[in-house]
Amino acid sequence: MAAGRLPASVTLLLLLLAATAVAPLASAVRPVSDAHRSAAAELFAASPDGSFGDVERIYEAVRTFQILGVEKDKSLTGEACKVAAEKLASSSSTAKDLFHAVRISGVLGCGVDSGVYDDVATKLKAVIKDTNSLLELYYSLGGLLSIKEKGHNVVLPDADSTFHAIKALSQSDGRWRYDTNSAESSTFAAAVVKNDIVKLFDTIKSYDDGTFYFDEKHVDATEYKGPITTSASVVRGVTSFAAVASGKLNIPGEKILGLAKAFVPLILSLPSKVFSLTSKDQLKVEVTTVFGSAAPPLRVNLVQVLGSDSKVITTEAKELQFDLDSNVHYLDIAPLKIDVGKYSLVFEISLQEPEHETIYAIGGRNTETIFVTGLIKVDKAEIGISDNDAGSVESVQKIDPQKDASVSLSANHLQKLRLSFQLSTPLGKTFKPHQRPSTGSFPGLIEQIFFQVFLKLKHESKVEHLFVVPGSARQFKIDFLGLVEKFYYLSGRYDLELAVGDAAMENSFLRALGHLELDLPEAPEKAPKPPAQAVDPFSKFGPKKEISHIFRAPEKRPPKELSFAFTGLTLLPFVGFLIGLMRLGVNLKNFPPLSAPAVFASLFHEGIGAVLLLYVLFWVKLDLFTTLKYLSFLGVFLVFVGHRALSYLSSMSAKQKTA
Repeated sequence: MAAGRLPASVTLLLLLLAATAVAPLASAVRPVSDAHRSAAAELFAASPDGSFGDVERIYEAVRTFQILGVEKDKSLTGEACKVAAEKLASSSSTAKDLFHAVRISGVLGCGVDSGVYDDVATKLKAVIKDTNSLLELYYSLGGLLSIKEKGHNVVLPDADSTFHAIKALSQSDGRWRYDTNSAESSTFAAAVVKNDIVKLFDTIKSYDDGTFYFDEKHVDATEYKGPITTSASVVRGVTSFAAVASGKLNIPGEKILGLAKAFVPLILSLPSKVFSLTSKDQLKVEVTTVFGSAAPPLRVNLVQVLGSDSKVITTEAKELQFDLDSNVHYLDIAPLKIDVGKYSLVFEISLQEPEHETIYAIGGRNTETIFVTGLIKVDKAEIGISDNDAGSVESVQKIDPQKDASVSLSANHLQKLRLSFQLSTPLGKTFKPHQRPSTGSFPGLIEQIFFQVFLKLKHESKVEHLFVVPGSARQFKIDFLGLVEKFYYLSGRYDLELAVGDAAMENSFLRALGHLELDLPEAPEKAPKPPAQAVDPFSKFGPKKEISHIFRAPEKRPPKELSFAFTGLTLLPFVGFLIGLMRLGVNLKNFPPLSAPAVFASLFHEGIGAVLLLYVLFWVKLDLFTTLKYLSFLGVFLVFVGHRALSYLSSMSAKQKTA
């Protein structure tokens, strides 16, 4: 019995549900998101020639959008309605094309005249009357049903003959025939199919979480459909067979449940997988349907906590509390007595209402990996110089790596630099991180960050040497005798810096420890030279070297008495001007009494004063060109107002003479 091709809409939906089916291979399972919906829209984009494929594919696209809640794209909607209308109006359209075209119109609400539906109904009734194919009967009856659901009056004129036609193409006991050219019953064939179905379920595969699936042999990459499509095809075929076959199929219940878990699961997920012991973060768990909607009433229990080495930390079951407002189950992690590091949490879900067990599949246990961080304490930190391997210490100084230190050490090439400290976790255990990237999967966490301790020696010539301190070592030493070549025989001052960091360490640090005066032997003739230091490309924009310059000695100046004498001589013209005014008897007898001439006369005198002030400014501040510029404006102003003032005086004088 052929299972038939799985429609693309179902394929896409099952691909989105595949997150559950492949849970052991993925780091986290999340409900359908906007990203998935966007991928759905892109999946059904137009082909390079601008078409959207056949009418069946277009229906699968629009139906998928409807299921996933994707906003209708105007271009796709217009193209789909256009194709549907063409198929409905065409006289050459098959029953299959009409069937899908009517359903497209129903999903998108395309504007199709009722007369077109009447013509389609007539065509489908003719197909029902003349066909000898069960598939064409299915398309025709399905199309008529879709037209009726749109509110049109559809009546099958001879329902009895249609029923007998379907029965004639079937077995008398309701089983499908496997040879359409043979009229006799095929009960034996049906029994063979039942047996083959049971054997097929013997080959079913499973993931670690109890999810079952079917997969086909991977022969041709272009034809390979994957476990989701294969499983859906098997389910479709088995359910179709079971609907028409008498008796029951002897398929184990756990396989049915495991197969259902791949398609209709409740998804358990953690909003965050990184927790801080310092902040006392709560463990939060979300349980939703595959479409992200709220799950039915249920309980979530933490049944087991495993360490990074799969060692059992606790098996005491703890039920998570439920927050109705945020729809989140939560639990304080402090009572779990877990330390910093990576852990695997095992959860179990149980539905509160028995009737929900036939609707939702919760599967078996769900395992989630989390990462716990905290403050790492650094104790017993010492640095010193020893003379030999026996540990004869010449000088030792205690340091606090959490603060910058200023130790001063000196050594020669026959001595060793020793550094020791102890790291402890928030629970007081010795912190022994690994010197390699972690292999777990932590979404949102950069896993290449792993524990390292670095000791850096930086020579005064900017040559640096970096030493990796083993994380398991409580004491680290640098033997200068074996490193003189790597130090390029450079004696002098070396600055010491210590860096400690880890993904689980909230207080990673980089601290200056002080300096070391190192005395190394003279470099041989063929000794390696220190590498050239990289030049900072932005150094040319930095501060320049201070320029030193000596100005020439100022020339000798005359005595200040002589300067004052010449200043007095420059004021003599002004004094003479004032004396002349007094001798002439300056008065305001001829000042115009009328308002308009008085204004021009006042402006004329103020302009004269401005010119005198400009002379003073030229003497003390302004240059010649600036003074001439201002004087040109003042000159034009004085000519205008002076002419008006003098014209008035002239007219007044003429009137007096006439009188």
